[in-house]
Amino acid sequence: MEVPLPVSAESPRQPTVRFMLAHPAHVLALGFGSGLAPWAPGTWGTLWAWLMFLVLYHWLAPAQLAAVIALSLAVGWWACTVTARNLRIADPSAVVWDEIAAFWIVLWLLLPAGWIAQFAAFALFRFFDAVKPGPVGWADTAFKGGGWRGGFGILVDDLVAAFCTLLVLAAWRTWT
Repeated sequence: MEVPLPVSAESPRQPTVRFMLAHPAHVLALGFGSGLAPWAPGTWGTLWAWLMFLVLYHWLAPAQLAAVIALSLAVGWWACTVTARNLRIADPSAVVWDEIAAFWIVLWLLLPAGWIAQFAAFALFRFFDAVKPGPVGWADTAFKGGGWRGGFGILVDDLVAAFCTLLVLAAWRTWT
């Protein structure tokens, strides 16, 4: 459920292509348009993340990928904060940079892995992000807010979902 920011008396805005193109932070936070999908924008953002990571994986060394991910988290915090503020919603569903950066971490630690393992990671990540069980749900509610917390609150539950995904994959690998 999208919660309007308490600091704004104005009603929430709808993300559109025009809104996205109005500011570089919007382009990034909306996942270069993947967050504008009319249904399941988080899933579309995660699919975009998967595709882009596979492209980057063939061009960059693991240390370079780590740097890209670290930069994506820092810049993403800013972009998500600006975009949420401009949409006047604490955690807009159209903001998918959180899924992108978090899933890149999963793939960075998982690859090289086959398609089945990658798909399992995708399915697990989407489960943890959408259902928000246990620590993911806690992180989702504990860090919501405006100001600097806006972008951090948007990112943190997805980072916890990524950690849970990796934990399940590690347990599965250990026991099989």
